[in-house]
Amino acid sequence: MLATPKNTIATVVPCLRYRDARAAIAWLCEVFGFERHLVVDGKDGTVVHAELSFGNGTIMLGSVRPDTGYGALLAQPDEIGGRQTQTIYLTVNDADAVHERALRAGAQIVIALVDADYGGRGFTCRDPEGHVWSIGTYDPWQAGA
Repeated sequence: MLATPKNTIATVVPCLRYRDARAAIAWLCEVFGFERHLVVDGKDGTVVHAELSFGNGTIMLGSVRPDTGYGALLAQPDEIGGRQTQTIYLTVNDADAVHERALRAGAQIVIALVDADYGGRGFTCRDPEGHVWSIGTYDPWQAGA
């Protein structure tokens, strides 16, 4: 029998690690519009676990901890030449406004703000620790509607 998604708000939750998780939380909230849902403090200013909400979606993040089983599975972008094995897409109402905030916050824009052939408008940038984010107005749930 196939696994069935739980009947909950968001069934896919990306997880990230940051060397300075507190700064990342502040940046993600200020620039992209995430809201703090839960932040669990660790020792020495680290973050053991955090949940940030964005509409009906969420991400989980924490401080880099290579000494844990999960942490040993991960690499930071600067450890692998800035490349990514997965990225996150945020569906927003106004990609231009988020793009402007990202520029003001010093984000590296890696794909310029453009109108996509398949609909929507968006751009791709790196956060301060190099994680790649795509932000746009394209909504896969409304595509072709």
